[in-house]
Amino acid sequence: MPADVAHFDLFGPDDAGLQRFYAQALGWEVDAKGPGYALVTTPGDGPNGALVAGERPGLVLGVTVDDIEAAVAAVVEAGGTVDTHPTDNGWVVKALVRDPAGNRLSLIQR
Repeated sequence: MPADVAHFDLFGPDDAGLQRFYAQALGWEVDAKGPGYALVTTPGDGPNGALVAGERPGLVLGVTVDDIEAAVAAVVEAGGTVDTHPTDNGWVVKALVRDPAGNRLSLIQR
């Protein structure tokens, strides 16, 4: 089942610093949505994402899938783990999983 990288979340303890850095260093358009969260638009056809306040730095890739339940099952079968089972947050259905090394992926229902 193919999955496209469609979104990313970059985490760090200084969200204002992250917003300033990515706007100045890479020219990303930053749209603050509230404390600790800003949407970013990258130039070209690359995926867009968000800058998120977090205790530690981190990166979560968001990949789109046709069948989120099947994708979660495939992650587990391949040796990954599930942090958050598929959840509808009102505008998207997604699940948070980890690969065997512990890297986080957000599975997003197309």
